[in-house]
Amino acid sequence: MTDRQALIIGITGGIGSGKTAATDAFAALGITVVDADLVAREVVKPGQPALAAIAANFGQQILLPDGNLDRKALRETIFREPAAKQWLEDLLHPLIRQEILSRLQHSNSPYTLLSSPLLLETDQQTLCQRVLVIDAPESLQLARTMARDNSTVETTRAIMASQLDRQQRLARADDVIVNDGDLLALHDAVEKMHQTYLDLSKRTAPYE
Repeated sequence: MTDRQALIIGITGGIGSGKTAATDAFAALGITVVDADLVAREVVKPGQPALAAIAANFGQQILLPDGNLDRKALRETIFREPAAKQWLEDLLHPLIRQEILSRLQHSNSPYTLLSSPLLLETDQQTLCQRVLVIDAPESLQLARTMARDNSTVETTRAIMASQLDRQQRLARADDVIVNDGDLLALHDAVEKMHQTYLDLSKRTAPYE
């Protein structure tokens, strides 16, 4: 954090909960969103050392013909092999954290969102003053994810199992938005939370 930025809200949710739709709504209100998923994509772009290490470990078949990472193949591999998942996390998490810190420090909005599906499973939560969970019933998470990613039930359930379960996530939340309705309902809930965070940011802003 810097002298200009006092309040960082971690936002998370299980896969298919609607976290991205929520962060898009916050961004439309002028709030900076630092997206750990986007950062994770950038550190494995072609030409980055991390991508070369991944290809060396898993083989060239983990790459698409254009040289980009085949994310679906990698995802299916690491959720079948716990040791492979651990190796990948050991490689990527320090790189991702370093870039996240840089982006948080350069935020100019009244408060900043750190969006991460693994916020509570990693030390990323230590960067935040509050945690906002986007919550949805597990059956809805499953249906949304399969429709969005064209993934199998088995792969989707494996991803869900790798995350905290719903009750654990809710128990560690400071704030919750239940996203079991339509997009309009979600936007209304985001607007209310936005006002709450604006008030909090005024109270926690550093002295000039």
